[in-house]
Amino acid sequence: MDPRRAIPAVDRLLSSEAFEPLLAVAPRRRVVAALKDVQAELRRGLAQGADAPAELAEPALYARLVGERLRRRERAGLRRVINATGVVLHTNLGRAPLAAAAIEAMVEAARSYSNLEYDLDAGARGSRYDHCAPLLRELTGAEDALVVNNNAAALVLALNTLARGREVVVSRGELVEIGGAFRIPEIVERSGARLVEVGATNRTHPADYDAAISAETGAVLKVHRSNFRVVGFTAEVTVPELAARFGGRLPVVEDLGSGLLLDLTRFGLPHEPTVADALRGGADVVTMSGDKLLGGPQAGIVLGRRDLVAAMRRNPLCRALRVDKLTLAALEATLELYLDPDVALREIPTLRMLTAGAATVGGRARDLAARLAAAGVACTLVDGASAVGGGAFPGAALPTTLVRLEASLSAAELDRRLRAGEPPIVARIVEDRVVLDVRTVQPGEEGELIAGVCGALA
Repeated sequence: MDPRRAIPAVDRLLSSEAFEPLLAVAPRRRVVAALKDVQAELRRGLAQGADAPAELAEPALYARLVGERLRRRERAGLRRVINATGVVLHTNLGRAPLAAAAIEAMVEAARSYSNLEYDLDAGARGSRYDHCAPLLRELTGAEDALVVNNNAAALVLALNTLARGREVVVSRGELVEIGGAFRIPEIVERSGARLVEVGATNRTHPADYDAAISAETGAVLKVHRSNFRVVGFTAEVTVPELAARFGGRLPVVEDLGSGLLLDLTRFGLPHEPTVADALRGGADVVTMSGDKLLGGPQAGIVLGRRDLVAAMRRNPLCRALRVDKLTLAALEATLELYLDPDVALREIPTLRMLTAGAATVGGRARDLAARLAAAGVACTLVDGASAVGGGAFPGAALPTTLVRLEASLSAAELDRRLRAGEPPIVARIVEDRVVLDVRTVQPGEEGELIAGVCGALA
């Protein structure tokens, strides 16, 4: 006999006692739709030769499968995860977690009305761009500032305002690709400007720029290679050199990308130019991200000359790229922390993780390993390296201590089970073993991490 004949009819299952709890908490139409999906999957499996479950005719089987399907559907699409990869600015996991002050500011802005575009002193319409600009000017020395929705948008807006229909000169060694296969040439094209490449991949000289400048040139673009390094027989023209050559004649725009505000070399990280460095070097406009090294929400920040930023603010494209009140609230609260660098290093999670020393991370790893061992989980400590991520500090390795799980399961299966937990745990696999890097595990998440590992191994 065809085993598919044993699958009960929908009406019979819905009228059974097994389905009463489901129908009591979920709309009938949703239960019916889930049940039909379950039956269809069973029929497909049986038609392809799968073994028939022993309880194929029992309502309890269908109630359990429908219940699981309904629970999966009720889960939010965007969910909190525990990042145990050791990649601080993990783009796939949302990059920078926000400081407590930024979260509180977002909640306060969301719960009621706000003066987003209202001037309380004048009692008249105001501008949303007034809220973060004073802090950005104070922290960077820029004449003016503008916030849009991400750094690619900031660069498009800058080039569209300054060079639409004209040429933008860029070194070939700076035609980088950022996340999601977006490339500088494509961004320049979308801005309405025409790209003019100069120099070679590894060497570009001042004379290359001189030869390319014409009456059609609208701007000179310098792109900071924040996600890779070129070493060996190399040469590049710096922003101060470009400013000395073209300043006053052409706007010099620098795309800094990751947007570092503090010098972190004293914590063992390589030198990276800060925004203030770029502006002091003569850049007329600097663009950067808010959710990378700055440690704030996703945003694109434009800094620079007052007249150029004002022109961008008047550009109709600016409205299409504007940010909402929650982003502005979180960014403003994050910037407030930078007024005292020691507070920023302590309170902004990105900075705290990047600057945590090997001894601090090692202590947390030993504590986690001890608690896992007490729960019956076999694990060992091994030396390793965390990564900055987010296209920042390329090649930088942060010394860390990894907790390696010594499980009989394959690494792939254990990794899958960890991701299937609640909350999901995202780890990494090293030498066919799942390892946990506590550098990116947020304070207070250790208990959930231990419970998730135990559940995955059960």
